[in-house]
Amino acid sequence: VALCSFTVTCREVMRRFLLLYATQQGQAKAIAEEICEQAVVHGFSADLHCISESSKYDLKTETAPLVVVVSTTGTGDPPDTARKFVKEIQNQTLPVDFFAHLRYGLLGLGDSEYTYFCNGGKIIDKRLQELGARHFYDTGHADDCVGLELVVEPWIAGLWPALREHFRSSRGQEEISGTAPVASPASSRTDLVKSELLHIESQVELLRFDDSGRKDSEVLKQNAVNSNQSNVLIEDFESSLTRSVPPLSQASLNVPALPPEYLQVHLQESLGQEESQASVTSADPIFQVPISKAVQLTTNDAIKTTLLVELDISKTDFSYQPGDAFSVICPNSDSEVQSLLQRLQLEDKREHYVLLKIKTDTKKKGAALPQHIPARCSLQFIFTWCLEIRAIPKKAFLRALVDYTSDSAEKRRLQELCSKQGAADYSRFVRDACACLLDLLLAFPSCQPPLSLLLEHLPKLQPRPYSCASSSLFHPGKLHFVFNVVEFLSTAPTEVLRKGVCTGWLALLVASVLQPNTYASHEDSRKAVAPKISISPRTANYFHLPNDPSIPIIMVGPGTGIAPFIGFLQHREKLQEQHPDGNFGAVWLFFGCRHKDRDYLFRKELRHFLKHGILTHLKVSFSRDAPVGEEEATAKYVQDNIQLHGQEVVRILLHENGCIYVCGDAKNMAKDVHDALVEIISKEIGVEKLEAMKTLATLKEDKRYLQDIWS
Repeated sequence: VALCSFTVTCREVMRRFLLLYATQQGQAKAIAEEICEQAVVHGFSADLHCISESSKYDLKTETAPLVVVVSTTGTGDPPDTARKFVKEIQNQTLPVDFFAHLRYGLLGLGDSEYTYFCNGGKIIDKRLQELGARHFYDTGHADDCVGLELVVEPWIAGLWPALREHFRSSRGQEEISGTAPVASPASSRTDLVKSELLHIESQVELLRFDDSGRKDSEVLKQNAVNSNQSNVLIEDFESSLTRSVPPLSQASLNVPALPPEYLQVHLQESLGQEESQASVTSADPIFQVPISKAVQLTTNDAIKTTLLVELDISKTDFSYQPGDAFSVICPNSDSEVQSLLQRLQLEDKREHYVLLKIKTDTKKKGAALPQHIPARCSLQFIFTWCLEIRAIPKKAFLRALVDYTSDSAEKRRLQELCSKQGAADYSRFVRDACACLLDLLLAFPSCQPPLSLLLEHLPKLQPRPYSCASSSLFHPGKLHFVFNVVEFLSTAPTEVLRKGVCTGWLALLVASVLQPNTYASHEDSRKAVAPKISISPRTANYFHLPNDPSIPIIMVGPGTGIAPFIGFLQHREKLQEQHPDGNFGAVWLFFGCRHKDRDYLFRKELRHFLKHGILTHLKVSFSRDAPVGEEEATAKYVQDNIQLHGQEVVRILLHENGCIYVCGDAKNMAKDVHDALVEIISKEIGVEKLEAMKTLATLKEDKRYLQDIWS
């Protein structure tokens, strides 16, 4: 690796800044670590901490600039690691100049498929400013929907000139006033940062990659040869995961710095001890519970297969209320694990214990053993239960793979995919194609990475969250949940039909006890042994019924989004049985599916709730059936039905203090429902759409517009 035009003045060497990250699944941490590594190259020293490690930093007395990387979880909440920090800075007794001494830059991570995009970062950003802190660098909002790197990479590139200007400005103020550093006016600082961002190519140090240590003249000569060959051969081809076309195939590349390796791995023969899921690390308590029932809710000709699973929690301390969610701890596909071990030539060592140490000569700052890899577990167990082998490899991982690839064409292609110039190809052939490590290793056969590299770069296998679809009053000692068996085409390097990591495993697991096309319980003549799964509770949320049952509620849940509302209705039925003279508010349900006769989930149960007055209004949309009647003709989706009944919905929300709950797909449905609500509020009360949006925001703040959505 050679640095182009890189100079650091003596006065700028190792300028310190505080670097905090708030992470949920490791994205923010990985980005913060990347900033930390790059800082050294640019003449800075980053003091890196998780935002939850409050004993290791003190913002009240911090004089160095602050850089924060914050992810978003749920439907717009800060990650769990930031909850304590947010609670502390939200203290309303803090003076408005509490952080007046603080200068900071913030990078928020989010997904624009969710209504409250990057809200975790926005909450912290807004509050820091309310307490007097000022930006030395503009806030960045990275979108996981289109690729975090599209914002993350230029934001990090612009961070270094912004830090240099901050230190220059602070030094100038010291020389003029002889006092503590004071930041320059925000406008001039922002203008300077923006102008520097426009010239990142010339002002930011770039890493020029030389794949074999040859001199620049030799590289240029080889590029010329490759260019001539490309003109003859590649024009007839389209680009793919393994092949590029001009101009990328002829371009000089700027690639990320090589991440420092830090793990030393030793494989030790095991003594045949049995391993269990209990070895899986979790911050929450884990309960192993048997599956007592499984029912297919859709017909065999439905586009998606939907299953209901009942868990027996009667012998555990696990408790829940309708609207709660829980996590299922799931393994990777056994066939994919075997294929990966075979490709790595480690199949004969799959039962060996993996012993990890930190390399004594590592250059990685703050290197630590991965907490999600338990001690003295077999290679097979780690790849099955601990590592997200389906994870889309980040560019830093691709960059690391380059050095273990012997074929020059394959090496060049991996360089392209992790380079700035190859960003579009990375998005198309890696990210959008859902390529995983196994796909890359099959596509680039000369790539032979060591096990240590995989353990450094593969993230933790995350538990999968599911909504509770029952009430413990209605089903004592039982817990229901509903899911579609996810299937998708992976097109890298060849087209392969894959199932969801968790839903595919669950479908296989319950096959022996599965009851077809009926929700009613009946004895299974096969008397199969009930399989067990491990679950853990999710942190408390607000997706619950109002404490006052007289408050009217509106539920919007197409497809499996109906799951928590079945729990709501079961709970409401039991409450009404216990309090026959009680005052219970109206209950509306907007449900939608493709076909009335194929995937109308809980049809019988909904009719029962409607007949007995538990559910007062049921509005159903069938998106793929031929419309019958005027209402069906105009209500293809749930948002259409909401618009049809806009007057009643607005009355409930704005005049009767009602609540609205939305559960299901974030990508389309949740946005469309939000837009429909804006439309009907604007129309019914005669205000501009912006004012209607503010009204919805107020409902959200008051916990009367609640979402349980996923992408």
